[in-house]
Amino acid sequence: MSMALSAAPVNAVEPGKTAAQAPASSAVTFTLNGRRQTLEVDNRTTLLDVLRERLKLTGTKKGCDHGQCGACTVLVEGRRINACLSLAVMHEGDSITTIEGLGTPERLHPMQAAFIKHDGYQCGYCTPGQICSAVAVLAELKAGIPSHVTQDLIAPVVQTPAELRERMSGNICRCGAYSNIIDAIAEVATGETA
Repeated sequence: MSMALSAAPVNAVEPGKTAAQAPASSAVTFTLNGRRQTLEVDNRTTLLDVLRERLKLTGTKKGCDHGQCGACTVLVEGRRINACLSLAVMHEGDSITTIEGLGTPERLHPMQAAFIKHDGYQCGYCTPGQICSAVAVLAELKAGIPSHVTQDLIAPVVQTPAELRERMSGNICRCGAYSNIIDAIAEVATGETA
């Protein structure tokens, strides 16, 4: 017994009817670096592309565009995310902080100052993402959130070089400034920055 397959496409529209279409764009409102922003964006646009192309905040970098390098790390509600993997429309009502919102050349964030002091960069391409991630790492430690290398899940999390390396493992530095980056984060964690 043979069965004939229909020649009609799977998603064919019945004759005389039109396909329902979702809107191609949406309005999104969020707080960006302390300022409220409302934009009309294509629903498929990543947060990274909105930041860089629409809002001209080019500190957040496009590295791999696959969530593997961390160059696009920003803070959303104080937690770090890869902006290349997140659609802008997903952030309605959120508070977003980019490297431009952490500090200014005249008034650096302590993490920015520590990266400069400890030479936590070489080419600088990954540095904005590294700094945003490092700020979130210290918040995670303060909140007692364990990592894969945390020895005791019940005791308070202890800030060790192994903890810092594990937590920063999603941020790649092709120049290899890792030891200096860990030194900078450790200094800020102990509150010894100038």
